[in-house]
Amino acid sequence: MELARISAKGQVTIPRNVRATARLAEGDVLTFVVEHDRIILRKLPSSDAYLQGVEASLAEWNTAEDESAWRDL
Repeated sequence: MELARISAKGQVTIPRNVRATARLAEGDVLTFVVEHDRIILRKLPSSDAYLQGVEASLAEWNTAEDESAWRDL
């Protein structure tokens, strides 16, 4: 069993042995599924063109101007 601690920013470092066993690499996309008291992480296939397309199309909304305009809604 590997342990990790959540940082003040809500970040977790996946232990090296877990990354190696699961063949995780920088840039991989993970999904989180919550089932009662369990959190399941799954690696999405890198060939998932739909999600890559959605991610690319949403990037245009990720600017300081957009954040300012939508902050109080």
